[in-house]
Amino acid sequence: MGADKGSSVQFDDFLPSMARKLGVEGLIEELCKGFQLLVDPRTGKITFQSLKRNAARLGLGELQDDELQEMMREGDVDGDGVLDQMEFCILMVRLSPELMEEESYRMFEC
Repeated sequence: MGADKGSSVQFDDFLPSMARKLGVEGLIEELCKGFQLLVDPRTGKITFQSLKRNAARLGLGELQDDELQEMMREGDVDGDGVLDQMEFCILMVRLSPELMEEESYRMFEC
């Protein structure tokens, strides 16, 4: 990975291989574990502060505050300013175009 590429490239390369190795149920389980690493124990959701504090655990330690805030905005489906577990899982899949392409291909395979 080049130094000028965003950290999502690392994630994009990792999630599809996890999906292939673990299957759908295993991938969901791992995403849930990732959510637990980032969650604010007081709210049960991912806040900007909990994301910032724990981002390095998921290999996101190099991201700047504005990039973390953009991730929060992108994943916050209901607009409450935090990510619940479903929003987090959706965001992780959306950040992996390769995984989305593989699933689309499988959907149309006959």
